[in-house]
Amino acid sequence: MPVRSAWLINRTETESGQTRADTRLAPLGTMAPNGALTGAGGVIPGSVDGEHLMSGLYVFGESAGMKVTVTPGRAVIQGQGAAGAYPVVLTDYATLTLDDGNASHDRIDLVVLRVHDAQFDVGDRTEASLEVIKGEASATLEQPQVPPASLPLARITVPAGASVGTGGIVWADAVYDLRVPTVAVGGILPESWNRDVAGGYPGQYRDSSAALQRWDGTRWASYPRQTGGIAPQGALAAGEYTGQYRDEAGRLERWDGAVWRPAVPSTAWANHTDGGYCTSTSWVESVTDTTGPTITATFTVPVTGAVLVTVGFMGHTGVDGQWCRMGVNIRKDGVLVYGADEVRSATVGSKAMTSVSATSRLTGLQPGAVYTAVSAYTTSATSNRGWFDNRFIRVDPLV
Repeated sequence: MPVRSAWLINRTETESGQTRADTRLAPLGTMAPNGALTGAGGVIPGSVDGEHLMSGLYVFGESAGMKVTVTPGRAVIQGQGAAGAYPVVLTDYATLTLDDGNASHDRIDLVVLRVHDAQFDVGDRTEASLEVIKGEASATLEQPQVPPASLPLARITVPAGASVGTGGIVWADAVYDLRVPTVAVGGILPESWNRDVAGGYPGQYRDSSAALQRWDGTRWASYPRQTGGIAPQGALAAGEYTGQYRDEAGRLERWDGAVWRPAVPSTAWANHTDGGYCTSTSWVESVTDTTGPTITATFTVPVTGAVLVTVGFMGHTGVDGQWCRMGVNIRKDGVLVYGADEVRSATVGSKAMTSVSATSRLTGLQPGAVYTAVSAYTTSATSNRGWFDNRFIRVDPLV
């Protein structure tokens, strides 16, 4: 089998150890560390013309039967403890044969690239090899344990009764790629199919195919998630720290520690064009003889805690010398914060149809909180029917 390893067998007069070609072909240098004396094993990425992430050591089956093929490639395999990391190369296509399937149950086999070193393990072999680790046939499928100093390349499900005589294995459904890439220390790890592979040290980087990510000691964090960055749409359901920002369908939002709030609150607007009248001498939130008695504008308070509230309508009184007013009640979570009053109201004092509006500055509101502005109406006497038409509420954030 064309499997070679550098720094494994000493070349002597009686033993053919590492050759010059082995040295040239095998990966050299310090690979990405994951411990003081250990490195992250994996396949060296790359392919002809750069079309694929890694074409080396790919496991596939081409025809009916029980044989799999492994493509040429290079890898680094971390040995046991002080044994160090072994650079290994497969210089030609290699074929492995799987045992026939169990009569009753499926099983899972592993294809691994393995290093045997008699100096560090209990065996008497000193060589690198491709091997099939046969799993146990069972009603509950379990992957066999990966041997020490081994790099798993593929997981293969062997159906019950599979053999050359029964048509073998359906390769398109049976093989699951287990290869992970590795690069030299300081290099950027390419995308891996096994995304749960942890980083080796804080400050290590990898390419997730969508973003550059940094290992922070506990997880891979994409650049848009770093402090001060803006997370792209769909990246975060919940924020990771108070003050983080995200893009939500073109709108910038800020995480307040519990929920996402608009980073720059927009103007809130509510109106109704159907008229009605009021005969109450105290503030009420509805008018009579209209399809839309109440107007409600929901708004988010900016960081200043201040907003401009404008109310307006077109109307008239029913009696000369009397008046009617439209104001607004401000509530948070259903609790009245600012009640309607004459200072912040739009007032009409004539039987002639008149358009009026009034703007007030409200302060002391909770930044980032959601409030509602609800229309309110009153008139100077119960005998005075005040008419209100084209009513509106507008709330502008003061930033």
